Amino acid sequence: MIQLTVLRKPSDEHCTEGELLFNGEHQAFTLEPVVRDVKIQNETAIPAGTYNVTLTFSPHFNRTLPLINDVPNFEGVRIHPGNTAADTEGCLLVGMNAGNDSIANSRVAFDALYAKLEAAQEPIQITYING
Repeated sequence: MIQLTVLRKPSDEHCTEGELLFNGEHQAFTLEPVVRDVKIQNETAIPAGTYNVTLTFSPHFNRTLPLINDVPNFEGVRIHPGNTAADTEGCLLVGMNAGNDSIANSRVAFDALYAKLEAAQEPIQITYING
């Protein structure tokens, strides 16, 4: 089984930064919406916990992307490229470099992650841990 782990830093008023581990090793930096106790549509990170991930076609992005399954009160949560909180409505963005409320080289980071997930051909889980 592939184990992805998101180590979140505490949220600021704009977003939640973090780090993505692939089987315990650094893979990318992450950016998500703010972690909140009460969900605000399109502005809230998913709850901490462990979820299964599948690679499925996204009509919104017109390509296959990792889908985070069975998130309570959320639908269509994916891992995809993006650089700021404006690029996510609850999804996990990945980047090669972390900045102040942003990540950079997102497509490079996403393509590297996706290639590893696609090649693995085994079940994938992701665990979100709040900082």
